[in-house]
Amino acid sequence: MLDLDSAFSALADPTRRAILARLALGEATVMELAEPFEMTQPAVSRHLKVLEGAGLILRRVEGAKRPCRLAPQAITEIDRWLDWLREAMARNYDRLDGVLAEIENEEGKDRS
Repeated sequence: MLDLDSAFSALADPTRRAILARLALGEATVMELAEPFEMTQPAVSRHLKVLEGAGLILRRVEGAKRPCRLAPQAITEIDRWLDWLREAMARNYDRLDGVLAEIENEEGKDRS
């Protein structure tokens, strides 16, 4: 099970979000991920450790390389939680719409 606190904490950093966006295009090595950033490879590796610790990416050993890829199950779990939140908000707005409609009806009756 994904720890949502760790996942959202990892997602709070723009560099880590950019890394995930790059990994959405496909697997990449640390060196490939470091290319667009003005930071050292060890700094990118630290970001990758946070993403891996949060369960958002997976790494495998391929000789001297450690290619990274998105962890699809983690993305699915975040999406499932966001769907639940959207549904809860929609129910709240529907209730608010009902209350406002009742108020308008009452005000319309008072004017008659």
